[in-house]
Amino acid sequence: MQDNRAYAYYPGCSLHATAKEYDLSARAVCAALGVELREVPGWNCCGASSAHGRDHLLSTTLAARNLALVEEMGLEEVAVPCAACFNRLAVAGHELRKDASLADEVRSVLERPLQGSAKARALLDVVARDVGTERIRDAVRRPLEDLKVACYYGCLLVRPPRALETDERVEDPQSLDELVRTLGGEPVEWPYKTECCGAGLSLTRTDVVRKLSADILKMARDYGADCIVCACPLCMTNLDMRQGEALKAVGENFRIPVLYFTELMALAMGLPDAERWLKMHFVDASAVARRETAAAKSTEAQE
Repeated sequence: MQDNRAYAYYPGCSLHATAKEYDLSARAVCAALGVELREVPGWNCCGASSAHGRDHLLSTTLAARNLALVEEMGLEEVAVPCAACFNRLAVAGHELRKDASLADEVRSVLERPLQGSAKARALLDVVARDVGTERIRDAVRRPLEDLKVACYYGCLLVRPPRALETDERVEDPQSLDELVRTLGGEPVEWPYKTECCGAGLSLTRTDVVRKLSADILKMARDYGADCIVCACPLCMTNLDMRQGEALKAVGENFRIPVLYFTELMALAMGLPDAERWLKMHFVDASAVARRETAAAKSTEAQE
């Protein structure tokens, strides 16, 4: 990767609100790795997670407007941290490229130019493929020694594969796993890495979300994970904020930290605010930082 490569940056609604720590850690990690993120000026909500189930033209147009704004910036790719936002932008872009009549209809609604050239990329994909293992490894200052991590991709980051155009294997994706290895940690082999947590049903069908989230949390614990790492604010909401009630509903009484992958990177890279972001979670994720600090001191003492 060339130094200071620029991407448009679409934070979406969550990263300016409930997922603020994701936004802060994403910007800090990318800056440290020489990735320039330029926030899309005047961006709008992508429509996740209900618009596409209500009105296809509306949902496509919502996403298309953001892609048109990226084109106006003179950039070809937009890095999207939120898996749900990435899914909506990528699917809309795919449909616009495949369906000329839909593209014309969307242009008439937008009343602005739309070439269809801008491509949505998951921020995880940008980090994994464009930045690459070697550069990330060089930036690590506090390797995550012996930290066992359950890499949770969820469903929106990998499906539908024909539209998302990533290198991920749908049932067994590897980019998060490889990232954890590069940071010095140990990704656990577990069967729930792409199971759905309930996503946007968090408010309308809380009972469903409790069951799905509890299953994921228990599986991560049973396979020996010290923490779960994800790339989606919806997943974080269900697995972190609702963790207590989800586990209580199924008679369990344990806690497991859930982190955004950029927070885990920031911790391993020794960025100054890494531990502060971990304190913004409902489940105490700063325990991961304390654990790694103790491990580092132990290693130093042995040396």
